[in-house]
Amino acid sequence: MQAHFFQHVPFENLGAIEPWLRTKGYSISQTCLFEQSTSPGFPPLATIDLLIVLGGSMSVNDEVEYPWLIEEKAFIRQAIAAGKTILGICLGAQLIANALGAKVYPNAVKEIGWFPITSQSSNTKLDLFQFPPSIEVFHWHGETFDLPPGAELIASSAACQHQAFQIGRSVIGLQCHLETTPTAAQALVDNCAEELIPGPFVQDAATILTADQTRFAPMGAVLVQLLEYLHHQVVSQA
Repeated sequence: MQAHFFQHVPFENLGAIEPWLRTKGYSISQTCLFEQSTSPGFPPLATIDLLIVLGGSMSVNDEVEYPWLIEEKAFIRQAIAAGKTILGICLGAQLIANALGAKVYPNAVKEIGWFPITSQSSNTKLDLFQFPPSIEVFHWHGETFDLPPGAELIASSAACQHQAFQIGRSVIGLQCHLETTPTAAQALVDNCAEELIPGPFVQDAATILTADQTRFAPMGAVLVQLLEYLHHQVVSQA
């Protein structure tokens, strides 16, 4: 099985996802989009079993500054059309939404730090991923998105209604960062500290970095459940 991920900035990587992938026996490859000036040169879609689209500090709307966004979104559309299993995180979720025609725009407030998300029920007959009724998770974002066509909302937060969505059984977009580890949180603070402007849903660096396993462990457990859910889709399509 091949897991391929799109990395948009050098300081945001797979985090807690990587050891899970290796335990499951996935081979891991990546496209470092921050190293690209023009065409990214994506791998053949047929070689990918699981596509992971990570976060980043740019906007999906920054196509002039980052022209590779156009090709990335086209690739994501092709992957969805081909029935590939896809996980988008933060910018990655916004890219999925935008690739399918949904708008991405500034959220009413920035959401940075540890805040709870709540699960959202759906009337669909699909076997959607189920979040716990409420769980505290890590956030770092200033934009949000409209739900793309065919998407079901599966989680929300007080600051941002569209926290997680699902399309069919194989595509999940997360605005929050379930993959965050203490090292990853430190990297975000080190590289994006200018975003820590006091606000109702912005914690300071000290609060973010003093988080211990009582915060990371429950979030990590939900991440594993979500990855197992997606892994089942990969296996069923093999």
